[in-house]
Amino acid sequence: AMKDYFSAWRAMEGAYKEGKLRAIGVSNFYPHTLTNFCETVEINPMVNQVELHPYFTQEDALETMKYYEVQPEAWAPLGGGRYKPFDDPMLQKIAAAHGKTVGQVILRWIGSKYGKSAAQVALRWNVQRGVVVIPKSTHKERIEENIDIWDFTLTEEEMKRIASLDMGYEGTAVKHFDPEFVRMCNQRKIHD
Repeated sequence: AMKDYFSAWRAMEGAYKEGKLRAIGVSNFYPHTLTNFCETVEINPMVNQVELHPYFTQEDALETMKYYEVQPEAWAPLGGGRYKPFDDPMLQKIAAAHGKTVGQVILRWIGSKYGKSAAQVALRWNVQRGVVVIPKSTHKERIEENIDIWDFTLTEEEMKRIASLDMGYEGTAVKHFDPEFVRMCNQRKIHD
């Protein structure tokens, strides 16, 4: 819920100062919200977990986090199942240029086949932008694939080509600017 996050933050600041917490952070703070927040609180968040993937690049959010020294962390770094970066010809071509298309195809999600290399390119793209990525998987093969992104570097031109997939706020799953979405968040009961 989005309600009084300033009061919750003050409590977390206290726990942090007492050594009960090693780090404190926020989630889904867009640039205008993060700016207001950092200009108001005593301790800036150490991390802001936001949706970051080639279809929602959030360059302005990254700049704001950099300004306030907040570490960006991507949730849904592969698009959260709404897009098909694994099938994207441009990502596959970039992957091939880095030797990441070794003909291996793995079974992903519900029977769909995707090339492993496009996922590695999408993850590497975010890492090179300074974003911590935590892709979700419970399958050993996918976890190993997601870790195997440290033996290549994308060129500046490749980074720009991948960023060109950006759909802006149309590419996001969370609609923070939609009043109905905000009402839903505030009405949702998360605990007793």
